[in-house]
Order: sequence, then structure tokens, then C-alpha cells
Amino acid sequence: MRLVEMETARQDWKGMLCGCGGSAEHLARDLLRLAGGGSGAEPGQVDLEWHVWSPVVLWEPAPAVASVALAALADDIAPAARARFLELLQCLVAGEGTDAESARRGLDLPELCRNVAAQGLWLLYGEVMANRSLVGAGTAFEILTVVEPDRARLHRVRELAADWPPVCCRTGLCDDDLWALDR
Repeated sequence: MRLVEMETARQDWKGMLCGCGGSAEHLARDLLRLAGGGSGAEPGQVDLEWHVWSPVVLWEPAPAVASVALAALADDIAPAARARFLELLQCLVAGEGTDAESARRGLDLPELCRNVAAQGLWLLYGEVMANRSLVGAGTAFEILTVVEPDRARLHRVRELAADWPPVCCRTGLCDDDLWALDR
């Protein structure tokens, strides 16, 4: 069993309320379709916006989806799927709000997603340093600017990665000010 399948099966999707208003059970199938069939298979077309995240809020399944995204990044998936999971994780760690129902239960979904992503620091650093694609290295670095507490390590990786991340990450514009404001 692949890592992404194992992590997807571990989640209680039926017990979560999706952003579409129904059960999040369909997300398990969507995430597996997104992962594709391995390194050679192209990912399926899946749009998780308004199910897991929106520009304004995250919904209850967001931390579980973040965990599946990390499992996918640790797995042998196609480059297009890897890019999509990195983009998805970036949306989740950049989340600003929690849906009303989850907030009433005391959940801070953006913080929970950042905590999940922080468990995958070395996967994210691996994405940056492997430089499989400029977009992937940049997206992974931008996620790290949100979840990495060791700013000296982040700065050192910036130096080592040289020209791989986007200009804002190479100059430090995408991390230092945000970190100071949030913490």
C-alpha cells in the first residue's frame, strides 16, 4: 500500500463536514485521484477549493488533507501530482480563518494545518534542495517560511538553494516580516 493510500484510509472522512455542506467522504477519493497511480501516472483533475479551503476560510477536513498531502510528498507520485499537493499544502498553511462550525468547537484550522505541515519540515526541505522543478522548490520554500521556527536554518537553505526559489524567497521578502507579525 502506498503512503498516500495509507494516510487517506486513516482519516475519518465520514465524520467531517466538507465545505460543500455534505460529508467529506468524497475527499478520500478525490485525494487518491489527485495522487494518481504512482510516479508515471498523471494525476486526476481535482478541485478542492470550496471543499477544503477558500480564500477566506478553511473547513474541518483541512488538517486531514494536509496530512495526506505530506504523505503524498513522501510517496512516489508523478511530478504534476507533486506540484498539486505542494500548492494544496501552501493554501492550507496560508489559511486565515476557520469555518463557523469548527470555530464554535474551538478549532483553529489554520494553526492545525501549520502544525501538521511542520511535522514534514524535512520533506519540504527535500523538495527545495532536490530542485525537481522551479515551481515546486519555490512552493516548498514558501511553505517553510510559514512553518519553520528555525529562521537560521531557513536562511542557510536560502543560501544553498541559490537561484531555485522565486525572487521574493531569495531576497527574504516572503518570510521575515510575516514571521515577526504572526509570532
